[in-house]
Parts: sequence; C-alpha cells; structure tokens
Amino acid sequence: MTVIEHSDLSPEPAPAVVGPRRLLSRLRTPQAITGAAMLAVVVLAGLLAPLLAPHGPAEVHFDAPFQLPGTVGFALGTDDLGRDVLSRMMYGIRASLMVGVVAVGLAVVVGTPLGLAAGYWRWLDAPVSRLTDVTLAFPFLILAVGLAAINGPSLSGAAISLGIAQVPTMVRVVRAETMRLKESPFVLAATAMDASGPRILAQHILPNCLSAIIVQATVIMPAAVLGEAVLSFLGLGIQPPTPSLGIMLSDAQQYLGRAPTAALFPGLAIVAICLGFNLLGDALRDALDPSTDRK
Repeated sequence: MTVIEHSDLSPEPAPAVVGPRRLLSRLRTPQAITGAAMLAVVVLAGLLAPLLAPHGPAEVHFDAPFQLPGTVGFALGTDDLGRDVLSRMMYGIRASLMVGVVAVGLAVVVGTPLGLAAGYWRWLDAPVSRLTDVTLAFPFLILAVGLAAINGPSLSGAAISLGIAQVPTMVRVVRAETMRLKESPFVLAATAMDASGPRILAQHILPNCLSAIIVQATVIMPAAVLGEAVLSFLGLGIQPPTPSLGIMLSDAQQYLGRAPTAALFPGLAIVAICLGFNLLGDALRDALDPSTDRK
C-alpha cells in the first residue's frame, strides 16, 4: 500500500498557460508576425467596412460594368452590374468573420464540456466517443452542407451548421488533453483530498486545457471561413443581395474570361484569412507550450 505524505497532497499545479509577457516574447517570430499582420488587415477591413467602403455593397452603377482595377472611383474594378468589388469584398470579409466567430463559439461551448466529461468519467467516454466517431465519419464540408440544407440558407444557418460540424473535432482535442491531465500529480492529489469531479475539472483540468482549446479555435476559424464560402457558392449560405466572398466567386465564374479580377480579389481575401489564422495558430501552439523554453 502506497502512503501519500501530506506534502504530496498539494503540489503546485503545472502552469496552465505561459504568462502574458513571456507569451508576447515567444510570439516575436516571423511566422507569428506575418500571420498577425495579415489578420490585422482583413479584420480591420471587415470591422470598419461601413466607414471605409467607398460605395454601398449593393449599390449598382449600370453605366460602369466590368471596370478594370485602378479605375477612378473603383480601386479594384466593378462586376457585371457595376458594383464596386472593393466595397463588396470588405462587407464579404465582415460576413465571413461573423460566421467564423459564431462557429468557433459554438464548437467551444458545446465541444469543451463534452470533451471534459468524456475524458474524466469512463462511463461517459463510450457514448460520447461513439457519437463523435459517427459524426467524424462524414467529411467536414459534406456534413456542413447537409446541416445547412436542413437549417435553410442564411448567415445564421451557415454559422450554426459549420459550428456543429466542428464540435466533434473539439471534443476529441479536449478529451485527449483531459485524459492526459487526469494522471497528473496535481490532479491525483486533488482526488486523494476528496475533491469532487466537477471541481477538479473546473479548477485543475480546464485551465490546463486552455492552450489546446485556443490553438484548436485558430484551426476552426479558417475552416469555418472556407466552409462559409463553399456554402454561399452553392447557394446554401448567405443569400443575395447580402455580399459574401463565396457569392462573389459564384457570380464571377459566369464572366471569368472577361473580368478575372472579380474572382481573383475575393479568392485572395479567403487565402489571406485562412493563411493568417494558420500561421498564427502554429505560432500560438509553440508559444503556449510551457515545456518549451525559448530565450
């Protein structure tokens, strides 16, 4: 029989996350700076679209269709109806970011408690894991398209569909972290002191899972932005006349040979959002790891 001394019952818990000052120092890498700069541009363009956009997103100029980039009054040109590509792209970025934020929030709010419960209590692990496995058997976009068809085409419907489709991935990540942390000395000590399961999860395991949750959120965000573009392109997401990057790509394919820039710029915006989050997510994953010691 193993005797646990009093000094072993209350060890210092492992650091949940790296301190703010040290985190900022670790993020001073070309990868993190590039990702943050790309995101700063697109996020500011989306948030300040009502102030910065030179024209309304649905404002048409029938006398100026297919204007080339650099035309006076239309920095990125116009589409077939004379709508300003820059203005529509800024409002499209705004819509994509809204969908991404809702999808990430839904995945975190639903997936985190399920992952914690499945990883800590064995009797819940089997049903939650089997449900997760069944959901993951469907490709992400296929599942999102099916859910969007059920919910109906709209911005909120697309956000909810993409968020639900990402819940199984979040469950898997949090469950794995919970199972790893459950065997940590500070958790075993709390268990020996008769701490309740919910208290252990809230005070010991969840704080140490935050880094994995944050990194996974940076993975879900670009997937949701790309998924929104696909749903809108297929007519299952945001509906006209509300601008969307996917809708702009769908409209531009009809006259791609005549005005390729009408599809190029929305495509580059999607690439910038996804690449920025991926670069920043990779940098955060390394920076939030307390086991790495960078000078």
